[in-house]
Amino acid sequence: MRRLLLGTAVAAAATAALAFLVLPVAAIFLRVPPGKLIHQLSSPLVTDALIVSIKTSAIAQALILLFGTPLAYVLATRRFRGHSLLVTLVELPLVLPPAVAGLGLLALFGRSGLLGTSIPFTQTAVVLAVAFVASPLYIRQAIAAFEAVDPNLVAASRTLGAGPVRTFFRVVLPLSRGGLAAGEALAFARGLGEFGATIMFAGSLQGVTQTLPLAVYQAFAINLDTALAIGALLVVVSAVLLVLLKLVLSWQPSRRTSSFLFARST
Repeated sequence: MRRLLLGTAVAAAATAALAFLVLPVAAIFLRVPPGKLIHQLSSPLVTDALIVSIKTSAIAQALILLFGTPLAYVLATRRFRGHSLLVTLVELPLVLPPAVAGLGLLALFGRSGLLGTSIPFTQTAVVLAVAFVASPLYIRQAIAAFEAVDPNLVAASRTLGAGPVRTFFRVVLPLSRGGLAAGEALAFARGLGEFGATIMFAGSLQGVTQTLPLAVYQAFAINLDTALAIGALLVVVSAVLLVLLKLVLSWQPSRRTSSFLFARST
């Protein structure tokens, strides 16, 4: 009898937890008819925010890949005094409140900040805010991906005459591309949903710095249907990214693939 009661309680708790996680997302689509949701997406508020989000996210992710990849590779392959502290500092934006991240950027780049620039409240500010909060997700995953590469393959490539750059692009990068892609998907999703740091550092100027999350906030006070439409759009994009992430994580290079890549490098 006790086991039956315990099993029933566990099932009820699991059902309640599942409902709590699923129903708020489903309610976005159930609250307004699909046709009306799609119609709301054609409003200037949505289209302007979508263009700003796509543009700034693309630039931010390019910067994350360009600068985050070599940083992750150094942290994954080198051990030096202060290594753990440096990794912690790189990861710190993950746990910072977004508003504090925005304040930090403002204190550095603001007119009265340490660098005294005119970057705040421009699209450049949006790019920097997105890159600042999203890059640690990519760098952490990239470090793990680089650490998972068999060091014997790297050593063999160097022994056979390949330089460090050639070894990186022909051996290390192909073998770690699954982890790098997963990290980039996480960073893109985090950057697309960024709100706090952006509004503190870049403001919310329609057509200039107003991204989709900021447009949701503005539309909420004006037209709930428009806010729900933008929310639905973000849910769909997030779901697609999650599916792609799962597909990437389910793919692991086989030993045969690794050997083929190494053979190509030599």
